[in-house]
Amino acid sequence: MSHQVRLEDDVYERIKANKRDDESFSDAVERLIGGHSLSDLRGVFDEDQVTEMRDAIEQANEDDRDEVRDVADRFE
Repeated sequence: MSHQVRLEDDVYERIKANKRDDESFSDAVERLIGGHSLSDLRGVFDEDQVTEMRDAIEQANEDDRDEVRDVADRFE
């Protein structure tokens, strides 16, 4: 199945400029927009796993803030 899509001239030219010789225009668009989005991960992790990942990210952020404060303190 294919669809026609209207693009502004400047967008079309940017895609065309980045299109590889061995690619179709659709292939180029797919490559340029990237792979999967985060919404594709919905349902992959259960709530406990999500909570564990959030906690790990928060802890890493806290550790980074502490390290930045330590470095800043050394320069005062």
